Amino acid sequence: MSMPYEASGRTAQKSRTRQALVQAARDLLGQGETPQVEDAARAAGISRTTAYRYFPNQRSLLLAVHPEISPAGLLAPDAPTTLPERLDVFMTAFSRYNLTWEPQLRASLRLSLEPPAATTALRQGRAVAWIEDALSPLRQTHPRADVRALAVSIRSATGIESLIWLVDVAGYSREQAADTVRHTALALLAAATADPRDAHLLRTDLEA
Repeated sequence: MSMPYEASGRTAQKSRTRQALVQAARDLLGQGETPQVEDAARAAGISRTTAYRYFPNQRSLLLAVHPEISPAGLLAPDAPTTLPERLDVFMTAFSRYNLTWEPQLRASLRLSLEPPAATTALRQGRAVAWIEDALSPLRQTHPRADVRALAVSIRSATGIESLIWLVDVAGYSREQAADTVRHTALALLAAATADPRDAHLLRTDLEA
């Protein structure tokens, strides 16, 4: 099996070259462009031949520019421990995250709509785990609640896809869009906890 180009020889320099290409691609995305490998190479002052050794195609480049942070959650240690306050604080942080990384997330979303030649970051369910963490008090207050199902519902209505639709189609400002998805998340939580007899919202197993 052949050794990857970046794993041999002057690895430290190669790492810097790769990061320069990634940063150039991120900057171009931030300017509203969807860069090809040669675009990133030009912006980084690196030859096309060299750039293609790191990224053989546009897809591999765009996958590399996705946010590099992957915390266990977006809540600070001193975040509220009760709902809905905890979810409210989380949604502010979640929207801030999505808007901060919006160009990269838009690129990842485009990749997620293509044939699945590779798994994109948006398909890895990272945000669902963050939302589950935000909803963790439910495990005590509503022990029969299906927290993951509720987290998936909130993610489906409040993620980067929803923010893009609100901004691009509905014409909302980013502040209005963030406020809308926050209210949506709180409404879903309220609906799921309004009456413990709402088994279709609180449980996946009606016989549990």
